This record gives sequence, C-alpha cells and structure tokens, in this order.
Amino acid sequence: MIQKKGIGVSPGVAISQVVVIDNEDFDIPERHVPVDHAQNELDRLDQAISFSKQEILDLQKRTVERIGKEAASIFDFHLGLLDDKVLYKKFKDTIHSGHVTAEYAVATVLRAYAREFLAMPQYLAERVKDVYDIEKKLLRNLTGQSRQSLAHLTRDVIVIAHDMTPSQTAGMDREHIKGIATDAGGATSHTAIIARALGIPAVVGLEDITTLATGGDTVIIDGVHGTVIVSPGDETRKQYEKLARQQVEFVHSLDALQELPAVTKDGHHITLLGNIEFPEEVHAVRNKGGEGVGLYRTEFLFLGSDTEPTEEDHYQAYREVIELCEDGPVIIRTLDLGADKYTQSRARTPERNPFLGCRSIRFCLQNLPLFRRQIRAILRASTDGDVHMLFPLVSNITELRQAKSLVRDVAEDLEEEGVPHRHDIPIGIMVEVPSTALQADAFAKEVDFFSIGTNDLVQYTLAVDRGNERVAPLFTAAHPAVLRLIREVIRTGQQQDVSVSLCGEIAGDPEYTMLLLGLGLRRFSCTPSAIPEVKKVIRSVTMQQSLEVARQVSRFDSDKEITSYLRAVVRKVLPELYNE
Repeated sequence: MIQKKGIGVSPGVAISQVVVIDNEDFDIPERHVPVDHAQNELDRLDQAISFSKQEILDLQKRTVERIGKEAASIFDFHLGLLDDKVLYKKFKDTIHSGHVTAEYAVATVLRAYAREFLAMPQYLAERVKDVYDIEKKLLRNLTGQSRQSLAHLTRDVIVIAHDMTPSQTAGMDREHIKGIATDAGGATSHTAIIARALGIPAVVGLEDITTLATGGDTVIIDGVHGTVIVSPGDETRKQYEKLARQQVEFVHSLDALQELPAVTKDGHHITLLGNIEFPEEVHAVRNKGGEGVGLYRTEFLFLGSDTEPTEEDHYQAYREVIELCEDGPVIIRTLDLGADKYTQSRARTPERNPFLGCRSIRFCLQNLPLFRRQIRAILRASTDGDVHMLFPLVSNITELRQAKSLVRDVAEDLEEEGVPHRHDIPIGIMVEVPSTALQADAFAKEVDFFSIGTNDLVQYTLAVDRGNERVAPLFTAAHPAVLRLIREVIRTGQQQDVSVSLCGEIAGDPEYTMLLLGLGLRRFSCTPSAIPEVKKVIRSVTMQQSLEVARQVSRFDSDKEITSYLRAVVRKVLPELYNE
C-alpha cells in the first residue's frame, strides 16, 4: 500500500481501478520529402486542422450542454490557434523551406511556440498545456494514431495522469470516471475547475503519482483530505468503503435542510450564501439551501480565451446569475487577476513576486479600459436585482477612492448615453491584507460592506505562500493573529453599521462555524456543497454556546491548541461530521 498527500480540489471519496493516461509524447523524426511533395504535405495538414477543429467544436458543444458556456469557453483558445494565419504560415514555410513532413512542421513550430509561453509570466504558463493539447490533436490526425478515450468508457475507473488537458477533462465520461489524481496542477487548474463542476473527487499536486500506480491497480481518492492510496490493503479499503457510504448517507440526510432557514436554536438568523465561478453554479447554491451569491468570481470570463471579454460578454454572464438568483443577493467581485490567476496582461517580464505585485485592484487601476468595461456591465446588469460590487485586495484608502471615482465616472457616461443602470449600487471591499483589517474603521466610512477573504488574509498575515507545499502546515486560519484581525473587522462593522461577510475557505468549514458565530459573524459565503453542513451546525447550537467557544479560543496562544479545541467542540455538537 502506498499513500500520497496532495491538494484536494474536489471533495468526495472514490474507490476503483485506475487508468493511467500517458503524456502522448510523439517522437517525430526529421523526415525529408521530395520538393514536389510539399503540396501533398500541406493538403494533409489542412485535413488534420479541419478534423481537429471539428473535434474541438463537438467537444465544446457537449461541454456547453453538460457544464455550461462559461466552462466551454476554455476551447476558444484552441480554436483560435487552429485559425491563426501567422501560425499556419509558419507551418507552411517550414514544410517548403525544410522539405519536411507535416508532422515534423507541426511538432517543431508548436514546441517553439510553447517555449515562448514558458518565458512569459508564471500565470500564463497554463497556455503551454493548451499548445501541447493542439499539437497532440494535430499529430494524432496526421499519423492516424488513436488514443484511449475518456469520453466512452465501459467500466468505472479512476484517472491518473501527470496533468490533464482541457480536452481530456471536459470530455470525460461522468458516469464511469469516479476520481482524478494528477502529478501537477493546483486549485485554479483546468482539471480542478472541471472536476468541481462535474462533482468528481480529485486530488492534484501529487508530484509522482504516475510513477506509483499502473493500469489496473486499485486506488482510493479522498478529495476532502487530499489523499491518494494505491493498492490499499483489505482493511484500509473497507474503512474507506464505509467512509464513502457514510458520506453519501450524511449528504442525503442534509437534503432535508434545503428549505429550512439557517437559524440557531435560540432564534438568531444567519445568512448563508454561495461562492461561484460559473453562472450555472447558482443552481447548486439554491439546491443546497443558499439564499444567494456572496462571491461571484468573474476571472473565469478570461480563462480559455486569448482575447479579453467584451462588455457584452460580462453583461450576459452577470444577467444570467442575477436572473437565476431571483430576489437573492448577488455580490460581483471585480477582476482578481494576477498572482496565480490568469491575466490578459501583455507583459513579457515575469514579476519577481507576483503575489506582492500588480494584481487584483492594482492591475485593474493600471488597465482602465478593461476595468471600465466590467464596471459598465455590472451597473447595467444590476438594474433588476440585489447586486453589490466588490473590489478585491484593497490595501489603502487611495485605491478604494480611485475605484469609486471610476464607478461614478462610468455611471455618468451611462446616464449621458441613456443606458439603463443602477445609480446607487452598494460598494464593498475584500479585507484580505493586514493593512486593511487594521484600518477597518477608516474604510468603514467609505464602503457599504466588508467581505473578509481569509485565504489571502492568512497568507499575508503569516507570510506563508498558500501554494507552497513545503510550508503548508504553517498555513492556517486558526492562528491567533489571524483570528484577532477577523474579530476586529467584525467588531468595526458592528460599531459603524457596515455589513460584514466572510467568503474564505473557513466559511465553509464546520469546525469554524461556532467560532465565527461567537465572533459576531452573521453572513457566511462558501462553496455551495459546504452550505448544508454549515447550516446543520448553525441549527444545532445556541448563540450562547458560540460566544463561549469564542471566549475560550481567545485564551489560547497557538493554532494547534485552537484547532484541537474547535474539532473537539464540533465533534460533541455534530458527531456525524466525523464518520471516519
């Protein structure tokens, strides 16, 4: 038995035999052809491009039907590459000047193209996988080689790969693929995004899982704890089979909470909202008992496309979310690009430390046309809904005032143009850096609401890179310094009548629910699948119990003590959460 720890990106337990997807590294020799054969090679290339485009269009159509048009937009880059006249000319010139086969021209040109992306900022490196995906597709169609399809399987499997391309993940057979594990990847990779959208348990960032498992091995995927077990013993398998059954039973038991309010045993109503990336996820928020959208991450409009979304692209996506939410609140976060996320920046020189660089509100204020398009779309879309605008990673008052001034300017433009829009949209900021938390009283005079983003707040408070596995044990929201900042922001909101929500990962962690209630939090926003568990905790406790938990936590001076205490308290209140 081999056990590996990675990054759990899609929850659930899966047990099945494994299929290992190789990297399909085609070995294309430099084979020369007679000069008069060049046109034949071009004809073969044209046919391969045509076949490849049709394959992608078919896959894009299936993705729209199964997941939604936003997820399907990841294929726009692939189609754009195949239609790129400059790229085609390079293929053609290579065939003519080198008297080589179409296969060699494709491999040579696209691998050089991939190297260009590798020289770009880190957050553009994902494009390399898209380029390789196109290379493999063209080479398969040129050589006639078939590949193991993940779209039409005949048995249940767990897929293991070094990494997975957008084509592979979006084209997966949901009925038979029970889990995914990859050497590479992170929380924002294509694999993670699609796995979450399809509800497939997944663990990424395992480094060498492809060398530890072979086809036919039995593998266990634990997407909650980020664990993968290869060739488990009988006892381990029985334990996880029991855990899987218990998880299914527990999830079904929570279905009864969908229509019930999130009210403590002593009558305090708590607002539960959902974090989404795709408009289609509003259905999940509603089905899980959420009252609306507390964080709409709009960056996905930029994923999978080599062009920036238009104002109309923004508008249509926002209108869809607002309509699906009906009367529920919709908090739209403006673009949080940079750091580890995709961006349309044309910069060629990577930043030394992108997490401390030009990201989020800083990036938007330096790219005003892009920012104005989004603000226009939000103001236009919000005419018939309870819409709020949220600025990310604000670290000083000047940034906030500049952003608010831009909103006023855009509103004036819309007014002059006679375009319907909302004049009084509530504006808030993400509290994600210590400077903002410490100056919350000043910011409270400038905004309508706060949204605490604990993922970045932990990172910047503790100086721990949340994507670095070597320091992962140090990354915890249970650190007393982090909790003190959260408490002060909530307290400031109460004193100055500014609404405070929390949208970081701990909002969906039931171990933190009582503590956050005790600190005064009344609005939670989390992953839709986490809403029922948080609601269950809320409905199982009194506010007095929660206040006592917060008081006890304030006496501890280490995150280990706090974590152990919170886990022990929740075990007593809701033992079914810990069916292990």
